[in-house]
Amino acid sequence: MSRSGKRGLSPSAWVGLGLVLTFLLVALIGPLVAPHSPDDLDMLHSFASPSGAHWLGTDQNGRDILSMLLHGARMALIISGSVVAICATTGVALGVIAGYYRGWVDELIMRVVDILMAFPGILLNIAIVATVARPGVGMVVLALALNGWVGYARVARGQVLRVRELEYVAAARAIGARPRRIMWRHIVPNILSPILVQISFAFAGVVLVEASLSFLGLGPQVPYTWGAMLSQGATFFFKSQSLALIPGLAIMWVVLGANLLGDGLRDRFDPRRRARAA
Repeated sequence: MSRSGKRGLSPSAWVGLGLVLTFLLVALIGPLVAPHSPDDLDMLHSFASPSGAHWLGTDQNGRDILSMLLHGARMALIISGSVVAICATTGVALGVIAGYYRGWVDELIMRVVDILMAFPGILLNIAIVATVARPGVGMVVLALALNGWVGYARVARGQVLRVRELEYVAAARAIGARPRRIMWRHIVPNILSPILVQISFAFAGVVLVEASLSFLGLGPQVPYTWGAMLSQGATFFFKSQSLALIPGLAIMWVVLGANLLGDGLRDRFDPRRRARAA
């Protein structure tokens, strides 16, 4: 019999973890080591080829592509991390409350979830951001968080409906523990595994959506978000293919890493998958 059920993360999950950690490292220290400011213009050296002065070349305005890429990584981390943190906190809290109390509380929360899930997410995000003349980081985070919590709520509620009937929860209830203590001390720690999987996949999704908004000109109004760089690269693709290729590869790096890590975590924590593997 295979012993895969006793192993830790799969090799692909370790690859994904490495890709994500590399992105985090670049986002944290990249702007500190960037050779130029991402706003420095040098029209005399537009579309410059890679050189010692500009390792990845320059764009149509003579801005250093490497510096823009590094600052864009910081921006992607700030937006994605903020959205995931807000959505995970809100969604898990509402999902736990709905699953534990059930009844009208469950109906109210889950009907709101159903309504938000009925709208295409990207269209709702565009509609919110488009109402502001110059959307900043805060508005983009708000737009993505408005409907981003619903996935966490559904996952948390489903897990709570299962866990609330287990013996240790019944024992805590029998000795007179308050519902709040039961939820946050006994239930939440035991439903974190699927939440971590949801976080990994959601992080990749937020990176893609933020890049899509920036590509359409609806993201933070700076030229060095990866989506904005991709949009510039598409405009001048026949002049310099690297303008589109470099930010596209960066987005692919993060999304691939987060998805590989999410797949590995799901395989690691799902007992049914472990049983099939065994």
